[in-house]
Amino acid sequence: MTNDAAIVPRPRATDGPGDRSTFALGLILRRAHNRAVGAVTRVLRPLGLEPRHFAVLIALCGQGPMSQSALVRVTGSDRATMVRVVDDLERAGLVTRAARPGDRRVRIVAPTEQGQLVFDQAHTDAAPVVGDLVAHLRPGEAEHLLDLLERFVYPDHP
Repeated sequence: MTNDAAIVPRPRATDGPGDRSTFALGLILRRAHNRAVGAVTRVLRPLGLEPRHFAVLIALCGQGPMSQSALVRVTGSDRATMVRVVDDLERAGLVTRAARPGDRRVRIVAPTEQGQLVFDQAHTDAAPVVGDLVAHLRPGEAEHLLDLLERFVYPDHP
């Protein structure tokens, strides 16, 4: 015999506005990610970059030169993809790759002056596009959304 009173029906996933199912958070975050990445990709494309290239420039321009292994960790990429991305960036003159003194097996990747300029240009070009992404939000909501997402993604960060 089942206890029908203990069965609480939950809403089923709809992957649309108003979805309050168990899956709603993941579904809406995926849609938000796709929308944001699409906009950023349109900004990066004229600069000859893809989001994966920009992720490497973010790491290098923010943290300084590092090994390809460190780039794999920082960007969440895999080794094979990182080699291709660094190859692309090196061909474009945006990074250099050199053996670490004392350990020639380790390759250190560093942004070039041109890489820094392209990184800065991407920020300039992205400002109006990102502004358009949140233009429909009320004053202060974009900052609030960013705050909530940061706390969601980095729960241990003060």
